[in-house]
Amino acid sequence: MPSPREYVPATAAGRTFALTALISSVGTGLYLAGSTVFFVHSVGLTNAQVGIGLAVAAVFGFLATVPIGMVADRIGPHRTLIATQMWQTGCFVGLAFVHGPAGFTVVSSCLVAAQGSTSPLTQAVVAQTSEQEDRMRTMASIRTVRNIGFSVGALLAVPLLSGASTWSYRGIVLGNALAFVVSAALLSRLRLPRAAEGRRSGNQLSALRGFRDWRYLGLTALNGVLSLHMTILSLGIPLWTLQATKAPATVVSVLVFTNTVLAVVLQVPMSRGADDGPGAARALLRGGIALAGCCVALALAHGPAAPTAIALLFVACVLLTLGELWQAVGGWQSSYLYAPADRKTTYLSVFNLGTTGQGIVGPSLVTTAVIGSGQAGWLGLGAVLVLAAFLVRPVVGLLERRLPQQADPVGQALSLTAAPETGTPGS
Repeated sequence: MPSPREYVPATAAGRTFALTALISSVGTGLYLAGSTVFFVHSVGLTNAQVGIGLAVAAVFGFLATVPIGMVADRIGPHRTLIATQMWQTGCFVGLAFVHGPAGFTVVSSCLVAAQGSTSPLTQAVVAQTSEQEDRMRTMASIRTVRNIGFSVGALLAVPLLSGASTWSYRGIVLGNALAFVVSAALLSRLRLPRAAEGRRSGNQLSALRGFRDWRYLGLTALNGVLSLHMTILSLGIPLWTLQATKAPATVVSVLVFTNTVLAVVLQVPMSRGADDGPGAARALLRGGIALAGCCVALALAHGPAAPTAIALLFVACVLLTLGELWQAVGGWQSSYLYAPADRKTTYLSVFNLGTTGQGIVGPSLVTTAVIGSGQAGWLGLGAVLVLAAFLVRPVVGLLERRLPQQADPVGQALSLTAAPETGTPGS
């Protein structure tokens, strides 16, 4: 285990990012905890209208991710990230006062478009403001504080939900909007190296060539398969626990809490060893094997008495968390390393489509094909995850062979440019 200091990014810019992530995730946790109640009681939607609206928004977000990445390569990911933070602020303010399914769908679609671009934009700006050897540590720290922020936000939602009034429900959404205003203000204080600020794409249409990079698209697809851990945690484990095991329903909340705690504690130490392409491939391989082990444990939890089922569910939860953390580390490094220097954000946006696509396909896959097939469904999903994990290495090998034999342009610019950093107030 690392020392407490290792959980803090080494640079002022990294610390600013971590603080920004904490604030925005508190707002997001607040929103996620109360959003369903808000949709039904404040917006006045039925369950079906909520589902349809969010499905349309997810597709819209999928289609908007790469165009926003192209804009970021044109005007800079830093400016674009600040703009998306403010865009989300406006969307949440609009959502707080929207009525009816049509307005809800429109506002949600605009919101998800910005949300889907946040991850690749953050990764691009972190790379521009961090030394190459500190990049993984900064991303791990950001993910750690986000998990903390989600938990804090969920707790803050409790008194607002207990208020059971229109304005208390609106307070949940407006609180999230305020969090994004503060995040944008902090991000505006970052000063990028002059070389990084000056990088622009001469022709946005040329960025579409990223879609024809079949090696990178292959890696994107494999990472998307490994990202199924998100749906397994949010839908697969709860539904399987309630419908197919003898474990009590209260176990579900304990499993989610266990996942959160382990993610907070282990993300930073598990980011070690993935500082290059082969290291990232090893992380993705380990992640796939761990996720397959999770599926086997879930299959075995069907049938035995409650104590055995609970033990197997906890084993599955631990393996899922390890797989999640390895997948995150391997995805961060490989997606950035194999993206061309002049189209980093576009390629990172393409890579993010794998995760976004999982969010669209994953729920129906897990609930219908996997859980609907019983133990065989979980074993089949485990086999798919193992296959995806073992295919990562040959795909990474192809990408390695075409990788230019030169230093990371961003890291090189950071080393040669003496631009000052601006961190959080008082840092």
